[in-house]
Amino acid sequence: MTDVFADLVGQDEAVTELRRAAAAAAAVLRTGAADRASALVAAGPASAAEPASAPAGVDPSAGMTHAWIFTGPPGSGRSVAARAFAAALQCVHGTGCGECPGCRTTMGGTHADVRLVVPEGLSIGVGEMRALVLRAASTPSGGRWQVVVIEDADRLTEAAGNALLKAIEEPPPRTVFLLCAPSTHPDDISVTIRSRCRVVPLRQPPATAVAEVLVRRDGIAPDVAQWAAAAAQGHVGRARRLARDPEARKRREAVLAVPRRLTGVGAAFDAASALIEAAEAEAEASVTDSDTTERAALETALGAGGTGRGASGAIRGAAGQLKELEKRQKSRATRAQRDALDRALVDLAGFYRDALTMALRAPVAPVHTDTAALAGAGAQKWDAEGSLRRLEAVLACRAAIEANVKPRIAVEAMMLALWKG
Repeated sequence: MTDVFADLVGQDEAVTELRRAAAAAAAVLRTGAADRASALVAAGPASAAEPASAPAGVDPSAGMTHAWIFTGPPGSGRSVAARAFAAALQCVHGTGCGECPGCRTTMGGTHADVRLVVPEGLSIGVGEMRALVLRAASTPSGGRWQVVVIEDADRLTEAAGNALLKAIEEPPPRTVFLLCAPSTHPDDISVTIRSRCRVVPLRQPPATAVAEVLVRRDGIAPDVAQWAAAAAQGHVGRARRLARDPEARKRREAVLAVPRRLTGVGAAFDAASALIEAAEAEAEASVTDSDTTERAALETALGAGGTGRGASGAIRGAAGQLKELEKRQKSRATRAQRDALDRALVDLAGFYRDALTMALRAPVAPVHTDTAALAGAGAQKWDAEGSLRRLEAVLACRAAIEANVKPRIAVEAMMLALWKG
């Protein structure tokens, strides 16, 4: 295994900041003074402007703090950065070497002092957050830090955000909170939580950097890696999926065929139905196995299949727990469907972006090289203004779905706008 920050693509400034903070945290632990650690984490976000005091030899401007927010566009590596930083905090060398037990167990998701919250549904509830905060308040079993990583912190409900805020305002001496969110806008993260955290902004990595990682780490052919990196628009996970999964490529081709299918009102509604049904099928395929496994495990735990006294009565009395499981699984399926649909909309937005840049004769490379000719024909037909209106229609559809407009309604409205121009 290499350095834990090796997979954080195109984020040199962020990596430098996180390395310095990890070194400061390790220096604090080496002093063996619990009061120094308490003073350090109590400094909070002031470390960004007035850094917390650090031991001699450590740059005070890079001092550690108890709460961080990683922001950036999809694919920039927010969760990768948070996990890598968590590993560096647990590293026995304080560097994120990638070889020690602290690094390996953290990156493998098995470290006892690292809590990882990956929301499967549409939101993170207050019950889950209170339980997490309670566990995070315990003393680190490994003697270093209790680290809480919350992916998609923008999905916190108001009550869950308030529970987290209280923990961040009065943090235990050895607990660190790492939050991931698209931005620090109040719609993504509350102002009060933001004011108590240090922000690490990440940028969309360049396609060349993504391609290099695909070649080096995944053994993908250079030409395929270059194509996938450009088509994924800097999203490392999507680029890997496109390069390795034929089904993902087929879904992308179907989405990029939409513009030439919009020949009338009926065709627009047909295209909307096809897009929604494809997203539903993809989501169902991604959650079916896990749903079945979870239900079987719960039924077994509740006594299903048992022959002893009271076994049948126990399973009959477990209806409430099974209903709660079904509710969580339904929420996860809805999130999976929206994520699949959003990936399709990103591809479609890339097509109209290509048409716009071609209409403007902008000296930039196309996102979708394999549909460049079709985008060029569209640019001639629609001109720059028409291409821009179509691009805005796709982006408006994404925003509407994020605001909980029913996906079918939003997509149908988008298809009509694309047809009308």
